Amino acid sequence: MLLYDSAVSGNCYKVRLLFAHLGVRYERREVDVVDRSNRLELLGELNPGLRVPTLVLDDGRPLAESNAILVYFAEGTAYLPVDRYERAQVLQWLFFEQYSHEPNIAVMRFWCAFAGGPPAGADVDGKRRGGYAALDALERHLGPHMFCVGEAFTIADIALYAYTHVADQGGFELSRYPAIGAWLARVAAQPGHVPITA
Repeated sequence: MLLYDSAVSGNCYKVRLLFAHLGVRYERREVDVVDRSNRLELLGELNPGLRVPTLVLDDGRPLAESNAILVYFAEGTAYLPVDRYERAQVLQWLFFEQYSHEPNIAVMRFWCAFAGGPPAGADVDGKRRGGYAALDALERHLGPHMFCVGEAFTIADIALYAYTHVADQGGFELSRYPAIGAWLARVAAQPGHVPITA
């Protein structure tokens, strides 16, 4: 398999982290997340969104969107519950991550750590408020829970860990969130864990 990847992208890291837990072998092709000038040529026939991660399966079929890739590879493993309700809860957190969490926390991190600042007219305050609202929601849930779903480590945890553990790079104060801090440590202690830099 070939993964069109970015070493700094949390969305790509999700896929690499699940692959590390599952022992999946694959090749990586690094894609620049700042200079997107060749995206159409590089990914146009594989991913209409022209984003990474984009995966090309061994049979040549492409698969895009990080959480779709997680679901595809978690099928039949402990990382995606069989129970219908718990499975729906995993999907609930995956949708939350892409709708409320990633658009705020990941964008702030990108602006602060990789793009040299926000573009003109960017709603920095709105992104910061949205990011803190997402972290508040995660903190409320994790207070009485070890993991996101069913007290077991699933792809919901992988998806949310990816950008949460580096949220400080976007200016978010993780010290406000003791339950998130404890959860981050539990995720990092899972057998097979690799850091985002791996």
